[in-house]
Amino acid sequence: MSTDTSSVLKSEAPSHEIIIASSLAERQQCLDIRIEVFHREQKFPLETEIDDLEDQATHFLLRLIPSLTPIGTIRGFRVPNKSYYKLTRLAILKDYRKYRLGRELVLALHNWVMQDCHNHTEDTASENPRTTPSPTTVDIVTHSQLYIKPFYAKFGYEPEGDEFDEDGDPHQKMVLRLPV
Repeated sequence: MSTDTSSVLKSEAPSHEIIIASSLAERQQCLDIRIEVFHREQKFPLETEIDDLEDQATHFLLRLIPSLTPIGTIRGFRVPNKSYYKLTRLAILKDYRKYRLGRELVLALHNWVMQDCHNHTEDTASENPRTTPSPTTVDIVTHSQLYIKPFYAKFGYEPEGDEFDEDGDPHQKMVLRLPV
C-alpha cells in the first residue's frame, strides 16, 4: 500500500531566506509587501503605512530562493532614548501564510535584537567602564491586531494595558522580556 505524500509536501515551506534589507530596492520590496497586505488586503489607509521611523528601522526581507521573489517582511528598531525595541509591520503575502514563515521573521528579529543589545552594551561599556552590569533581559513591544495576539503569545509576548484603536482597528500592546 503506497502513501500519498502530496498533502504533506504542500505544507512544506518553499526555499527561502531572510536578509536585512540593505539597499533602497530591498527596502522598497519590504514596503511593497506592506502596502499589499495592510492597504490593499486589510484596507488600512495608505498614508499610515509610511512613517517617520522608516530610516531608523531595520527592515527584514523574506524572499524565495533562487528567484529572490519577496514574500514577507518585518521591521524593528530600538526606540530612541528608551531601553526597549519595537517590532512592527510584520506582513506575509497571503499565498505564503500557510507555511508559518511569520515565525521565522519574528525569530530573526529577536536574534537581531539580542545582537544589537549586545553591541549597544559593548559600546556603552567602552565609553564608561564603570557602568552597571549588562541587562539580563530586554523588552520588545508590539502593537498587535487583536486576532494576532495568540501568534505573539506563542513567543512569550504578554498583553499590557487596555486595548486601543490604531488606524481604525483594535490593537493590544504586547511585551516580550527577551533574555539577552
